[in-house]
Amino acid sequence: MSVKKLFDLSGRVALITGGSRGLGLQIGEALGEMGAKLAITARKQDELDEAVAHLKKLNIEAVAIACDLSKPESIDPLVDRVVKECGTINILVNNAGASWGAATVDHPLDAWEKVIRLNLTSPFLLSQAVGKRIMIPAQRGRIVNIASIAGMIGPSGGMNGTIAYNSSKGGAITFTKALAAEWAQYNITVNAICPGFFPTKMTKGTLDKYGDALNERNPMKRTGGPEDLKGLAVLLASDASAFITGQAIAVDGGVTAI
Repeated sequence: MSVKKLFDLSGRVALITGGSRGLGLQIGEALGEMGAKLAITARKQDELDEAVAHLKKLNIEAVAIACDLSKPESIDPLVDRVVKECGTINILVNNAGASWGAATVDHPLDAWEKVIRLNLTSPFLLSQAVGKRIMIPAQRGRIVNIASIAGMIGPSGGMNGTIAYNSSKGGAITFTKALAAEWAQYNITVNAICPGFFPTKMTKGTLDKYGDALNERNPMKRTGGPEDLKGLAVLLASDASAFITGQAIAVDGGVTAI
């Protein structure tokens, strides 16, 4: 098979959570450019509609499905809707996430549960549903979890107060490895992308306050850009990664190397 064919996603359907903006939309641009049809989901319909309009300008076919993934009862209806509108799900990108800033001694329990529920429980439930209903019967699939270097090294740049986020992303990495080992027999690969700091709505406050200091600690002296996740996302979603599973790959300019 040619290398171009290995990366070709024509005829495949990718479900991307948190796909209306930020990293999820960037990944959608990449997978769509390589031929995938997209189903993007997020809580806000207006942001989803804007994303679909943006993708349409790039000649990328996408459907938008508003869904609150923090509610377990929303998972099966979401999968039903994607299958109804797109036919199947070949690629699942678990990207939706949340954070909360608070010192551990003062961290509210409900905030901890909110972060864990969206960052760890919803990827589990969605992977379970898509795997059981679609990928295992098809004996084929790609699952890409968006974790973080915060799940690898603890507080990035020496910043504290994000214990729920760090714990959830560490859990996402271990979840990736465990699921990869269990589902390899079905030709389903499961990998995690671990971004460093990228400009998003979630990171805006942190980068506004600490951006210069974080860049100084980064070997490349910058934050991630709009193209920096795309190549890896396409690799992990495509046939080119058929023998890659259970990996957590940092995209951080070298922060985890020092």
